[in-house]
Amino acid sequence: MTHVLTALAWPYANGPRHIGHVAGFGVPADVFARYMRMRGHDVLMVSGTDEHGTPILVQADSEGLTAAEAAAKYNRIIVEDLDALGLSYDLFTRTTTGNHYKTVQELFSTLYGNGYILQKKTLGAISPSTGRTLPDRYIEGTCPHCGFDSARGDQCDNCGRQLDPTDLIDPKSRINGETPKFVEEDHFFLDLPAFADALNAWLDTRTGWRTNVLRFTKNLLDEMHPRPISRDLDWGVPIPLEGWIDRPDKRLYVWFDAVIGYLSATIEWARRSGDPDAWKRWWQDPEAVSYYFMGKDNIVFHSEIWPAMLLGANGEGANGGEPGPLGKLNLPTEVVSSEFLTMEGKQFSSSRRVVIYVRDFLERYSPDALRYYICAAGPENQDSDFTWAEFLRRNNDELVAGWGNLVNRSIAMAAKNFGAVPEPGELEEVDRELLATTKAAFDTVGDLIGANKVRAGIGEAMKAVAAANKYLADTAPWKMKEDPKRQGTVLYTVLQAVSDLKTVMSPFLPHSSQRVHELLGGEGVFAPMPFIEEVADLDEGQGATDGPYPILTGDYSDVPKWESVPLVPGTVLEKPTPVFTKLEPSIVDEEIERLNA
Repeated sequence: MTHVLTALAWPYANGPRHIGHVAGFGVPADVFARYMRMRGHDVLMVSGTDEHGTPILVQADSEGLTAAEAAAKYNRIIVEDLDALGLSYDLFTRTTTGNHYKTVQELFSTLYGNGYILQKKTLGAISPSTGRTLPDRYIEGTCPHCGFDSARGDQCDNCGRQLDPTDLIDPKSRINGETPKFVEEDHFFLDLPAFADALNAWLDTRTGWRTNVLRFTKNLLDEMHPRPISRDLDWGVPIPLEGWIDRPDKRLYVWFDAVIGYLSATIEWARRSGDPDAWKRWWQDPEAVSYYFMGKDNIVFHSEIWPAMLLGANGEGANGGEPGPLGKLNLPTEVVSSEFLTMEGKQFSSSRRVVIYVRDFLERYSPDALRYYICAAGPENQDSDFTWAEFLRRNNDELVAGWGNLVNRSIAMAAKNFGAVPEPGELEEVDRELLATTKAAFDTVGDLIGANKVRAGIGEAMKAVAAANKYLADTAPWKMKEDPKRQGTVLYTVLQAVSDLKTVMSPFLPHSSQRVHELLGGEGVFAPMPFIEEVADLDEGQGATDGPYPILTGDYSDVPKWESVPLVPGTVLEKPTPVFTKLEPSIVDEEIERLNA
C-alpha cells in the first residue's frame, strides 16, 4: 500500500465554475483517485476554494457584499457543484480558515528564517479609480520578448517567460480596461534564483511527466528572478513579522497562500479525523507519492514555485537552512496539467457569456454524461472543443447505444427468461474469448489510468464494451429458446462481462456503475460518493470563519477491488430501466440558442 496524495487546483471563489474548469482539474483527478483506491492504496484527495485577493473584492463590490460574504456564497455553490459531479474529495475546504492561516504563516516564517524571502522596494500596480492593488494576473499587455498582445503581468503564455507588470508594453487592467498606476512600495519576494540549481536537479528526476509540463518548466529556469509574495490590500493572510502582522494594508499574495492550501487541507483533514499527525503519512514519508492536477495556466505555480517553496522550507536551496516546525516535506511526484477546453470554437468567458456552468449543465443532463465527455474528448494533451453536437453524438451513440444498450439488453433477457443470473453450462471458445477480453481490460485500462492517460483508458474500456455487444449479436441468445442450457450459458457469460465492465467503468462513470451494480442484484455501496457536511472552524481568532460552512468529504474505506468478481448464479434480476437517457437532436439548437441569448 502506498500513500497517494491527489491534489486538485483550488477553484477561485469569485463565481460559479464552468465545465472547462472541471475538465482541467476535477474529473481527471477523480478518475485517478478512484482507481488508486480500488488498487488498495491509501488515497487522500484534497483541495478547496481559493478565497483571497483583489478579484474577490471586485466581485463583492459588484454584488453589494463584503469580501467574506462573497467568498462564502461561491464556496457553497462550488461545493454543491463538485458534490453533484461526484468528485470524491476526502476534504474540500477553503482558504479562509484559522488552520490555513496558521499553516501559511508557519511556512512563511520557515522560508524567511532560512533566508529565502527578501524585502525590497518595488513598483506596484494600483487601480486609479479604486486605489486597490491590481493582481499581476489581472494586468494584460504586449510581451516585450515575443510581441504577444495578451501577455499577463506574471507571465507570457505564448513564450513562457516570467514577467512583472512593469515589463508589459501598454499594460491595461483586465477588470475595467484602465491603465494602472505604478507606485513604489515595500514588499516581500520569494528568492526564486536561489532554487535554480536545486529545481533543475529535481526536474531531471521527473522522467514520467507530460512533455508540455516538463519542457515549459525547464524553460522557466533560464530567466528566474525574485517573485513578489505580498500585496497592498486588506483581504488575505497577514504577514507574520513584527511590524507587519497588525498592518491593515499589507497581506500575503493570494497565489502564495493558495498553493500552501494542499498542505493546510491535509492538516485540516487529519485534525478532523481525530489523528492530528496523520497528515505526515502523505507529506513526510519518503515512499509517499503526490499528484497535482490543474489546467495549463497553473503549471508555473505547481512545477516551479510550489516546489521551490518546499525546497526552501526543507533548507535545500542555495542558502541552506533547516526544516521548520512542519518537518521535511515531500515535493510533487507529478504535475498533471491539462490543456484548455473551448466551447463551440470560442474560449470560455463568463463576461462574454461564452460559458456553461457546472450546475446549469447538471440541471439538464446526468453527471456521468458530462464525465464521459470529459474523459473521452477532454483537453488531456491538447486543446479540445466542446460542441453540443459532439456531446449529443457521444451520449447517444456511445453511452446509450454502446454501454447502456449492453447493460439493458443482457439483464432484460436474463430477467425475462430466467428471473436470475442463470447457471452456466460448459463454456465454448467464443464465451472464453469474451471473458478473457473483459478481464484483460483491468490491466490495460488500469495501467493507462495510473499513467494519467484517461482518454486512452476509457477508449480501451469502450473497446471491451464493443466486444461484448458483438458477442451478444453473434450468439443471438434470443433465438435459443429451444436450447435453454446454451441460452443460459451465453447470458451468464455476457452478464459476467457486464459485471467486469461496471468495475472497469467505475472510476470514469461512478454514478452509472453504482446503478449497474444494483441491476445485477448487488447490494450496498459500490461506487462511494462524496457528501456535504456543515462544520465549524477548528480554530478561533485570526482567519477563522464565523459560523458553519460546508466541506466536501466522504467515506471511501470500502471500495471494490480492481479485479473480476464471479457472478453468483441464482442472484435475482429485475427488469431493468435504462441506465442512460437518449437525448433528442433538438437539444443542440436549444443549447446554442440559450448560449446566444
